[in-house]
Amino acid sequence: MSVLLEIPDQVAHAIRLPTDEQQQSIMTELAVALYARGILPFGKARELTRLKRIEFGLLLGRRNIPRRCTEENIKDDIAYARGQ
Repeated sequence: MSVLLEIPDQVAHAIRLPTDEQQQSIMTELAVALYARGILPFGKARELTRLKRIEFGLLLGRRNIPRRCTEENIKDDIAYARGQ
């Protein structure tokens, strides 16, 4: 399943970013917001941004968003360490 997010033209034109950067920036902002609210786990939020694990972790740090250490996070970290 994929979700299509429609942003009205008036809003899209008001975004102060070059057109070619808008989609990535919006996806990153969405991922960070959902992670910060506990709606999306780290691995899935990172996937949404298309950033590397370390890059997403650093982004959260710059925004003072603490990492949550859940069982799922630990499993994701172990899988990542194993190259999976």
